[in-house]
Amino acid sequence: MKKILLASVATAAVATSAFADGHATQITLGISLGFTGPLESLAPPMAQGAELAMAEVTASGNLLDGASVTSVRGDSTCIDASAATTVAERLITSDGVSGIVGAMCSGATTAMLTNVAVPNGMVMISPSATSPALSTVEDNGLFFRTSPSDARQGVVMTEIIMERGFNEVAVTYTNNDYGQGLADSFAAAFEAAGGTVTLVAAHEDDRADYSSEVGSLASAGGELLVVAGYVDSGGSGIIQAALDSGAFDTFVFPDGMVSETLTENFGSDIDGSFGQNPGTDSNGATVYQAMASEAGFDGTSAFSAESYDAAALIMLAMQAAGSSAPGDYAAHVMDVANAPGEEILPGDLGRALELIAAGEDVNYVGATSVELIGPGESAGNYREVEIVDGAITVAGYR
Repeated sequence: MKKILLASVATAAVATSAFADGHATQITLGISLGFTGPLESLAPPMAQGAELAMAEVTASGNLLDGASVTSVRGDSTCIDASAATTVAERLITSDGVSGIVGAMCSGATTAMLTNVAVPNGMVMISPSATSPALSTVEDNGLFFRTSPSDARQGVVMTEIIMERGFNEVAVTYTNNDYGQGLADSFAAAFEAAGGTVTLVAAHEDDRADYSSEVGSLASAGGELLVVAGYVDSGGSGIIQAALDSGAFDTFVFPDGMVSETLTENFGSDIDGSFGQNPGTDSNGATVYQAMASEAGFDGTSAFSAESYDAAALIMLAMQAAGSSAPGDYAAHVMDVANAPGEEILPGDLGRALELIAAGEDVNYVGATSVELIGPGESAGNYREVEIVDGAITVAGYR
């Protein structure tokens, strides 16, 4: 992929100077999420998860001879590539961050990575960008993610649907990298498993009326409608139009739709609908949820745990490198994320830093059973959910 250097030579020099000191007593990490846009309801607990890890490390006093870690937030808006690029430039050149947790959505992540992070040598770990295209993006070893690719989600969604006895579905997807990548991977997996996809159709976000899109989907037929969209935007619009017209009453919700906003919008009208988002019932997840509750936010919210893990991996890699400079610690992210080594859960970050400083190996399991594979992405665990009596309930884990 072509690399576009947007920062001027002078600006890039400032950025380089900002993170050249590998033993800075004050380290700043960027948090770039869609604080506005089609997934804005998910962003606050994601940011709080990342900041919880930073606070834990700072309190321990064990990172790089007592460095403290603070955050600076940036709104990448989820779907606006220009805004995402501008935020990345600000975080690197003005705020002097030493790493970025983000971006949130796949299009914004690609824009930040290719336009700014790669040319400026900045590490990014996304908690929630799931497009399969990010598995092969040119990243110079600087990009990682703690949520699995939608190539994996397409298979998991197929298994869930078929195990529930459905074999014919229609699919609508938000018209961007995330939506199309997920729709394509699901359709391929579903048809390979013997199912029938009656129609795969895009929808645009933020439209006032989705009756035409729903009419086409209904005409094609299907026992269920898979809504690969955004809960705070077109995805909810599609559901409302389907319910109003009676075209569909049972829906399948991939990760971009699994939010309390869903049940706030529709309540028991979508009972029996189901779906999945990244998640695990591991010991680490239980510990993290208790920590989040004590800190005053919902640790079960989608991608919150993945955000804690993203920030933790950056800081553990810094310790392994003995430096907060991205060019030094990027090569250590995979090392601290995987075996061999002592398993590290949430709440253990201070001890992990001590072990690394003593020359010991750590295997960061974290809140989401972290295991990074291939080009630095999560192997993947999913939480199966179902809408029962107007509430999101957990049906199992995969």
